Order: sequence, then C-alpha cells, then structure tokens
Amino acid sequence: MGDYRIEALSDATWPAFEALVAKHNGIFGGCWCMWFQPDADREGQGGGQAAKHRLVVQGRTHHALVMDGDAAVGWCEYGTPEELPRIYHRKEYETSGIEPTRYRLPCFFVDRNHRRRGVATMALHGALDLIAAAGGGTVEGYPRVDVGQKKLSASFLFSGSVGMFTGAGFTRGPDLGRFRCLMRRMVQPA
Repeated sequence: MGDYRIEALSDATWPAFEALVAKHNGIFGGCWCMWFQPDADREGQGGGQAAKHRLVVQGRTHHALVMDGDAAVGWCEYGTPEELPRIYHRKEYETSGIEPTRYRLPCFFVDRNHRRRGVATMALHGALDLIAAAGGGTVEGYPRVDVGQKKLSASFLFSGSVGMFTGAGFTRGPDLGRFRCLMRRMVQPA
C-alpha cells in the first residue's frame, strides 16, 4: 500500500480534495460528490464546488480521504441518512421495512493513477475507523452485485463491490434494483 494514510475531509484537507476533484473534471460531470446530499444542500452558492466546501466547513459532509503525501488519491463518503438521504432505489428501500441505519457509505472514488492498488478498500476501512471514533453504530453500503460478471468501467464502481464489503465484515441483505444490494455491519465505538 505504500505510504497511503487516512485523513478525514476537513477545511485543512479541503485543498487536497479539491485538487483531486478538479483533476477529474468535477467527478462524474461536476458532481463534487454532492449527489447523495439533500436537494437544498446541492443548490445555490455556485453549485457543486462551493456547496461542497460550505458543507465541509459546517461539518455536514464526511469522507475518509486516502492520502499519498499531501495529495488525496481516493475517498469513501459516509454520513447519516439525514446527511445523505438520496440513495439509489430509495423508494424501494423505504417501502421494504428495512430497519434504519446510523450511517451510509454511498460513494467511493479513486484517482485514475491509483486504481487497482487497494485504495477503495483502504478508504472503506478508514471510514469505518472514523465512524467508530464518532461513536459507531450500524453502517450500510450499496455495492454493485454484477462485478466480475461483465467488464465494467471504473466509473460504475463508485458504490464499491460486494467482495470489498464482505472482506470488511459486512453481511449481504436484500437486493435493491437490478445492480445493487444492501450490505450492513455493526461498528463498535472506538
């Protein structure tokens, strides 16, 4: 894994996060990792970049950043359902009777020059450590279920893979839509 380490997204690490997003043209067409935020948080004040920075300063968005020196090379976004209400197949999720969770892990990103080196897995474990430090609780992710069945562009793996979550101690739950499932685990307080 080299000299990779985990740092929380904060005002101090914002420049590294900002540089990584800018390097990749705003991530997914200018998302700035805002798609899962509430509608009100995603709008106004200059859109993605300004809105994301505002949430970072307010402590209302969380990422476990994988750092290589001073550069961010990947992340796992995490937060409460209130912070991240917009998940794929939300209506199906809400009508299924699934017990509410304390934290969600909806999005991963890895710099194109650092892929296939375990960065996403390190980001996942980093997020779990940061959640433990914040008091722990149930954590869920929504990985792709078709990884390995067909060739996928890395851009479709932003929610991770079942194998990555299983390796981190998650248990598979119901499928959500055609390509995703729910995976959960309990994180004990640190």
